[in-house]
Amino acid sequence: MISLSFLYGLQKIFSVGQAIIGVLILNSIKKRKVRKAMMQAVIKTKQLSKKYKDFTALAPTNLTLEKGCIYGLVGKNGAGKTTLIKMLLGQTTPTTGEVALFGKTGAELAIARRRIGAIVEHPAFYPNLTGRQNLEYYRIQKGIPEKGTVDRVLKNMGLEELANRKFKAYSLGNKQRLGLALSLLGNPDLLILDEPINGFDPMGIIEIRKLLLELNQKRHITILISSHILSELENIITRVGFIDNGQMIEEMEIDELRKKCQRHIELKVDNSEKAVAVLEKELGIMKYEVLRDHVIQVHAGKDLIPKISKVLNDARVEVHSITEIEYSLEDYFIGLVGGAQHD
Repeated sequence: MISLSFLYGLQKIFSVGQAIIGVLILNSIKKRKVRKAMMQAVIKTKQLSKKYKDFTALAPTNLTLEKGCIYGLVGKNGAGKTTLIKMLLGQTTPTTGEVALFGKTGAELAIARRRIGAIVEHPAFYPNLTGRQNLEYYRIQKGIPEKGTVDRVLKNMGLEELANRKFKAYSLGNKQRLGLALSLLGNPDLLILDEPINGFDPMGIIEIRKLLLELNQKRHITILISSHILSELENIITRVGFIDNGQMIEEMEIDELRKKCQRHIELKVDNSEKAVAVLEKELGIMKYEVLRDHVIQVHAGKDLIPKISKVLNDARVEVHSITEIEYSLEDYFIGLVGGAQHD
């Protein structure tokens, strides 16, 4: 005869087993989610930093680039853009932190980096070789078997007529074009471009923007592009990161940045908490932001300024200043990091 204590023991074992299975299933789901997130993140850094003795070139930085985005890394000259890019490419060893590329870390980074095309500073070309010969040299060095690859990238960059001209005779803009052609040789999944628009005239900048958009939209190449001039990038990037003095100070979607720069009313009062309560109650204003030092941004046109002044005055809220403001994206950037260039 089976005792009650035996049955109770079986029930207890069964319950513990169920709990263990449940935990294992949850852990499995979490791991799948992490793997999926890592697969979607083409670049992911964790507390990545670089110091040279007492100089911090890059403070601990967390950066994530999702597959398919065009990320603009914007900062003044000497802000830390190139340092970050060189660590991503394995050209500089980090002081602290981790880099993941296409979900790969550690020893697997070398394989992952084969999927990257890059321009850092000025690409090293042989001055007495032609543009075609330089690209052929790098095609062989990279182990790319398709000979037609060189003709394809020369055509993409509009360099067909200059292909047999020596590199030293190229203009600065055409040298940059050849650098871009080099970055495309291996059909990369990720392009990392450090100040690639330097040296281009206005028409050249438009052409390069068009090319980068085509690479992103038609060939689904993820792009990280740096510049010290936001206006060069604002028409193509989907996300922006502002870097200054080695620190990533702000990141946002480009649509969010445009929203911040929309025309709005900015007022400074003696009591922002009371002021927004009055604006909500008396004028039904719900789209606003309260900033530091009792500054309020109201997302509305200047026609509301007289009404705002009146209701606040009636409520005995002192208005120190009230004006309509509209920033360009470049104004926002300069206001964020300051106007002076680093040496």
